[in-house]
Amino acid sequence: MVANSSTGIADSSIAGKHLVLLVLMNLVWGLNLIASKVGVAQLPPILFTGLRFGSLALFLLPLLRIHRGQMGNLLLAAMLTGPAAFSLLFLGMYYAEDAATVAIASQMGVPISTLLSIWLLGETIRWRRTLGIALAFGGMIIISFEPRVFAYWEGLALVVASTFFGSLGLIFVKRLYNIRALELQAWIAVAGGGMLMLLSLMFEQGQWEAIQTADWRAWSALAFTTLMSSLLAHTAWYYLVSKYPVTSLSPITLLSPLFGIFFGVTLLDDQLTGRMLLGGAVTLIGVFIVVMREKRLVDTGT
Repeated sequence: MVANSSTGIADSSIAGKHLVLLVLMNLVWGLNLIASKVGVAQLPPILFTGLRFGSLALFLLPLLRIHRGQMGNLLLAAMLTGPAAFSLLFLGMYYAEDAATVAIASQMGVPISTLLSIWLLGETIRWRRTLGIALAFGGMIIISFEPRVFAYWEGLALVVASTFFGSLGLIFVKRLYNIRALELQAWIAVAGGGMLMLLSLMFEQGQWEAIQTADWRAWSALAFTTLMSSLLAHTAWYYLVSKYPVTSLSPITLLSPLFGIFFGVTLLDDQLTGRMLLGGAVTLIGVFIVVMREKRLVDTGT
């Protein structure tokens, strides 16, 4: 999701208390991958995503406003960045064995968003961002040919596909004006909750049984993704981008996948091979190069 750019804010040095907030925000996003993995292990992934957005909608419903002349772009932005992107992400998380590889693959939204901006918005880039994009995709290719990962390549492909739809939604977000970031998140939650519950009824089975048998870990995971990640961490992100330039904040958001990898290994016993580490390093270096050259907001959290 994207908020209004902070272009024009002169002070690029981050105050100590805000740096701590930024690190804690990325810590939450890293743990969010683990919580989501725990949640989809007990609840069907589309249902879990629908419950997350439905719960978030309860908190953000008072923020909804009708914006005449913008509702088409607003609803497209909400549907693409919400149910389309997150249902694929959680499906990919369900099929993928390692949360660590999901953490890396989820960062592909940064180079894909740049490519879509070139294709649909006529944006031009120089050789540095071209190199970053090539490294990001090259790193994912290295990871994909790891035999352990190749066994669940469909899950990783779904995660990358989710970043495509999320990035496509950002194109419509860019066409919006005078809409607060949390209001946009409210529209995503409201539109996404209902649509995802419908998709769950159409394509999943055993939802009621899963709800009845899910234990405290699944419900704690749902509460964490809703409150800590969607509500608190994203609100903190929007607060920070109102104070600092994007180029000062975006590189630090790469702590999010690093936390995700760390917690995947320590809490879920993910096994990382040399090829996975090499591919992950190449991908994150590529993403870092791209975000260092971006002038717009790049939200790499989930």
